[in-house]
Amino acid sequence: MNRIGSVPYLNSVPLTWGIEEETDFVVPSALAEQLRTGRLDAALVSITEALFHEGYDILDGVAVASHGHVKSVFLAHQQPLEEIEIIHCDTASLTSVNLLRVLLAERGLRPAFMPLPDYAQATALENVLLIGNPGIDFLHAPHPHTIWDLGAAWQELTDLPFVYAAWALRRGHHDAALREYLRATKTSGLEQLSKIIATHPDYDTAFRQAYLGGHIQYNLGKTEKAGLAKFVELLKTHGDQDVYKPTFV
Repeated sequence: MNRIGSVPYLNSVPLTWGIEEETDFVVPSALAEQLRTGRLDAALVSITEALFHEGYDILDGVAVASHGHVKSVFLAHQQPLEEIEIIHCDTASLTSVNLLRVLLAERGLRPAFMPLPDYAQATALENVLLIGNPGIDFLHAPHPHTIWDLGAAWQELTDLPFVYAAWALRRGHHDAALREYLRATKTSGLEQLSKIIATHPDYDTAFRQAYLGGHIQYNLGKTEKAGLAKFVELLKTHGDQDVYKPTFV
């Protein structure tokens, strides 16, 4: 039996609908570590996990992406972008830190990145990168920050969608049955999207409708792959670690 993992965020619900009992749910950084050490065979991981490490194949056709505003990956800042020296980052994040680094580097900006001590301190800090449900929680609470949505910023820079997460499969530990199973789960989840929006307990129905029914996209097709290729290009330009070309299966 294959071991499967995903993130405990609202945006992934349609991709694991109906297989919750056999799926381990952990935050992106821990999920990547479990996949890397062989405790999982397939995981819906931050896309940089598959770009920064060899030995993964990416399931074709399925992703967590946005074509513009994503609403759950953002920099909350009180200083103008050009004046920021320190950004506290959600330690659960992998891809969003690198996305923010690239977006700022394209503007000639290179602030220091520090770990966010805990979510309770987010509103007290000047500049904070947040993702997933904790990010949505922040938006729903009073705060003095300006929100820089990274999905919108990416689209403004590239005119392409951004891929935040995809199913990474450990090379040599997956087969056609697992791949079709995960693709079928996506199909079923999207067929049940109206039910998910109506019944899921996270947030209110209007937000779930806007978020799951619009901001988050679940395809990994030609335009998403173009966005991913652009991200790889910019990671190589502005980063200091090896980046591997994704292999789709």
